[in-house]
Amino acid sequence: MLLSPLARRRSKSAMGAVKGNWLFAAVLLAGVVLRVITMLGFRSALWFNDSYDFLRIADDPFPHPLRPSGYGILLWGLKPFHSLALVTLLQHAAIAGLAVAAYRMLVRDFEVRRTWAALAVTPILLDSYQIELEHLLLSDTLFIVLVFGATLLLARPGATGWRRAAAAGALLGMASVTRTVGLPLFVIVLLYLVVRRTRWPVCAALAVTFVLPVGAYATWFQQEHGRFQMTGVDGVFLWGRTAAFADCDAHAPPPDLASLCPYGAKENRPASSHQIWEENSPTGWSNGKAFSQETNERAQRFAFWAIRNQPADYLRVVSYDFFVRTFSWHRSQYPTVGTEARYHFPTKPTARKPGLPVLGGGDRRTVVYEYSHGTGRTHIVEPYAEFMRDYQERVSVPGTVLGIVLLAGAAGIVRRRARARTALFWTPAVALLAIPPVTVDFDYRYMLPAMPFACFAAALAWGRRRPAAAVEVPEAVAAPEAQPADA
Repeated sequence: MLLSPLARRRSKSAMGAVKGNWLFAAVLLAGVVLRVITMLGFRSALWFNDSYDFLRIADDPFPHPLRPSGYGILLWGLKPFHSLALVTLLQHAAIAGLAVAAYRMLVRDFEVRRTWAALAVTPILLDSYQIELEHLLLSDTLFIVLVFGATLLLARPGATGWRRAAAAGALLGMASVTRTVGLPLFVIVLLYLVVRRTRWPVCAALAVTFVLPVGAYATWFQQEHGRFQMTGVDGVFLWGRTAAFADCDAHAPPPDLASLCPYGAKENRPASSHQIWEENSPTGWSNGKAFSQETNERAQRFAFWAIRNQPADYLRVVSYDFFVRTFSWHRSQYPTVGTEARYHFPTKPTARKPGLPVLGGGDRRTVVYEYSHGTGRTHIVEPYAEFMRDYQERVSVPGTVLGIVLLAGAAGIVRRRARARTALFWTPAVALLAIPPVTVDFDYRYMLPAMPFACFAAALAWGRRRPAAAVEVPEAVAAPEAQPADA
């Protein structure tokens, strides 16, 4: 089938937009070079406390009682290579590829101006904390790729077929067994299809392929732990949120919950999330052991009791974390000095406590050795490491800038600029930022998955090219059915 002259012009214009944007080419090249320097400077991976749990899952897969096992299952698939460097390489490559896909979709499918499209993907390519996150053995990079990839699939112009919806549903399902914050994102996507009056078979395809991995994982969890859930800590996490303000002196809790009262005056307590894991916590946390079902249920009851008795305090804590901590220009050492330090390129390898037990069996040393056939110790190589440390001090996206980008997307929705698709990206951005403060605590790494959504929404709202003037066609060659309807 021959393309019309107008279709050929549009096709060439789209390809030219991708190939001819030197700004995007420069940003992409810089992003790749920075990731290569990171690989050279920090061999083979950076470590977080959760990293050892994921490697324990990878050594012998099981449904982890504290966090979903999706990322651990991915690591299990890569275990035959016994290479932590391969894991970080794939994480870096996945984010770079996602940025390319997002840019091409903005230019080709949404006719966003090339400069706007390049600026939209600049944060995910050049933000220093994003690059450092990709080098950590954490589930966040996989989660970003899955949820943003699913949204890109559904946002493509044209009728949404059941195959595309099924693929998006499967990606969202896999994201939810990677991080449970993916569960509410499915509701947002489904509402998007309903608002656009999508045919019910398409919605059904999305729902079925989403439920399959989530339901299979919950069934697996039930077989191991006796509960049809994704994790066994939803109540404990919510307890941590209320531990920031719960006042058992002013409001006497039920007798069976009194032992869960947080210690000390409210103004002197540690961060919400830290109170869960600290020594002598009312939750009874101990390294290498899971919370019992009874503890989780009691913690949840305590949290609901605290929220009912102190709703204003709950709103104050959540609002401060969301509006102040999230959108502040400068970062603070929150939730703890040690936790926030893990998000910076280090000057020396992370100290590993010998013999510290890991939930599921073994200790940190043994689970790392079984996976990598080595110590897994980070080798810091200069001058590459120093370059990335200097870069991180100078180049990042402050929370205030992220807030401005979100406001730009919201303004575009109000002004009806590609309203539905802009909302499809803007709403998950807000949800990803709001859910952690509402349910457990604020953490800086939870901001990064929201960034590509917010930037994409702003580009859709304000960066689209104006429609070109209609091309006049001589009457002698114009077919009757090509005439305007009101001619």
